[in-house]
Amino acid sequence: MKKLLDTIPFSVLDLATVIEGKTPADTFTTSLDLAQHVEKWGYNRYWLAEHHNMISVASSATAVVIGHIAAGTKTIRVGSGGIMLPNHSPLIIAEQFGTLASLFPDRIDLGLGRAPGTDQVTAMAIRGERFNAANSFPQDVLKLQAYFSTDNSKSSVRAIPGEGLDIPIWILGSSTDSAHLAAALGLPYAFASHFAPAQFGTAINIYRQNFKPSAQLKAPYVLACVNVVAADTDAEANRLVTSLYQLFMGIVTGKRRLLQPPVDNMDEIWDVYEEEQANQMLACTFVGSKDTIKQDLQRFLDQTGVDEIMATSHIFDHSARLHSYQLLAEVFKD
Repeated sequence: MKKLLDTIPFSVLDLATVIEGKTPADTFTTSLDLAQHVEKWGYNRYWLAEHHNMISVASSATAVVIGHIAAGTKTIRVGSGGIMLPNHSPLIIAEQFGTLASLFPDRIDLGLGRAPGTDQVTAMAIRGERFNAANSFPQDVLKLQAYFSTDNSKSSVRAIPGEGLDIPIWILGSSTDSAHLAAALGLPYAFASHFAPAQFGTAINIYRQNFKPSAQLKAPYVLACVNVVAADTDAEANRLVTSLYQLFMGIVTGKRRLLQPPVDNMDEIWDVYEEEQANQMLACTFVGSKDTIKQDLQRFLDQTGVDEIMATSHIFDHSARLHSYQLLAEVFKD
């Protein structure tokens, strides 16, 4: 049976982007303002991601920022997309998210990834002797589940708060590895198609075909994160999205900068190689007016059958970003 956009939840991934001329403190202010607006517009979740040593991303202390957003909103679910679990001991994450879930009952999501969320040198600074902790990611997820369980009350090591709390765990992925784990544990699966679309189709097929029901989830549940830049006209959206293009050009070249203002002509900025590499990473990007976005997102839904769409929007001007999310909400509601 065909799914329609108005039948599935829609959510926000906020990468806590620092824009040119502003500071992380400004980012936290605009993020809360965005969260308060999207809550009113009917969005389901508001997730933040753990990154380190990136001048354009302010959410390195992810749990702290989640608390900031949850404290300033009332109903929207707030969580991590994700916490890079190998950077932490499972006990610390159980305590942090147990604290968040105690402060904001039934509103906290815990998405888990195995990547470092940074470069290798910074990963070494974070992990130290645990540098190869990604190899124990499946075991660490199980430890985390154990800390949240009531059965752990007899253990010599307990997560207080955290124990006995119902905190939904998600597995995040940008390749097929995580699909197998999410399926085996019967957990919902969120895919980073906003920057790593190459294995998206293969990964969600693996997940669905191998899914084993669990206490948390009876059937497979796929969330796809995509880039969305919406405006009143296609022309305006195509101009606004050049900020995103410049950001990914920085990833391709290794010359990262704060989010730059839009430009009239990207051909004056990037070369053919940079454009090609950026566009490969941005294959799941939806740009245009409300009508254009609706048509393209419905086609994406027809092709993938995902259960939820999460949008991230690198837009330089805050009011334009708000308007983009408002238009997107109308796409899902109309």
